[in-house]
Amino acid sequence: MPLQDRVLAYSQELIRRASVTPEDAGCQQWLAEKLSGLGFHCQHLRFGEVDNLWARRGTSGPLLAFAGHTDVVPPGDLQCWASPPFAPEVRDGLLFGRGAADMKSSLAAMLVAMEDFISERPAHSGSLAWLITADEEGPATNGTVKVVETLQARGEQIDWCIVGEPSSTTTVGDVIKNGRRGSLGGVLTIAGVQGHVAYPHLARNPIHQVAPALAELAAETWDSGNEFFPATSFQISNIQAGTGATNVIPGSCEVIFNFRFSTAVTAAALQQRTEAILQRHGLDYSLAWHLSGEPFLTPRGALVDAAVTAIRDTTGRDTMLSTAGGTSDGRFIAPTGAQVVELGPVNASIHKIDECTPVAELPVLAEIYLRMLRQLLP
Repeated sequence: MPLQDRVLAYSQELIRRASVTPEDAGCQQWLAEKLSGLGFHCQHLRFGEVDNLWARRGTSGPLLAFAGHTDVVPPGDLQCWASPPFAPEVRDGLLFGRGAADMKSSLAAMLVAMEDFISERPAHSGSLAWLITADEEGPATNGTVKVVETLQARGEQIDWCIVGEPSSTTTVGDVIKNGRRGSLGGVLTIAGVQGHVAYPHLARNPIHQVAPALAELAAETWDSGNEFFPATSFQISNIQAGTGATNVIPGSCEVIFNFRFSTAVTAAALQQRTEAILQRHGLDYSLAWHLSGEPFLTPRGALVDAAVTAIRDTTGRDTMLSTAGGTSDGRFIAPTGAQVVELGPVNASIHKIDECTPVAELPVLAEIYLRMLRQLLP
């Protein structure tokens, strides 16, 4: 079957499986059967309720791994979809379905590239691997992070990792991510004294107390970024307080916020500066921190150069290196010393109703992956 037909067929095969996080719905078993036929040793690693797949072909270095996830976000209101989210459909040159862009088409393109590469070079240098999880769209506690810990415990080192996240903006390959900002979240609880709104002197309103501190936090310049990263961003995502009654001063207020931070500042410094502002305002508070991931950066080198060259040779275009956007599982792989890039489809429709990806770009992505394999493992 020609490359372009296989990428579409494989994408449809994966989309048909309703793998809403943390369910895998048989995607990894299907992939394992394909990879086993290519000479991969497949290991299914289950942590908690999460299925993960580690597949490796070869024992020598360097080790090049494809990484990604089979889980998808919930489809939302099914009545709003033009066609069922788990019944892939091609319309107007687009492949529709949940996971079409994030990121089952990437997995399909990776598999096709792997098939053709091994057919061309069955005795290729180094080793190939797949690291696949069903926990990327969820809490990300029993997925890639646990697989990486397992690999480290037995001395397996990934040298190069291509993550299939949808990195592109308007056309496949126009943007690749060679790093990501860190993510630091906080849940701030301010204690007040509940009372009647007509007798404020007998109460203490935590909303009034925290508002000036939140204004200062929102206006603070945390850093100026650097040549690779934009400035650190502080965003409040939720504020909750009150009983729902109009005549009751709340007894507490909860604020949920997040930092997306660059390598120009540390998580510890952000925590210290935040608490200094809160203390300066004399608040009675508690604060729970959660570090989802440190920032990482893969500078120009073998992997980034291979991606840039493969994109230019396939599409005739130059790509842009970026560290923008959210987090990915690359944050768990990069700290092991691996070079990491994210390269995948256009991300305009991810997590949306009627998620889709251009059918014509599927074989382009597979060809880019194939050219990278040829360059890195001759």
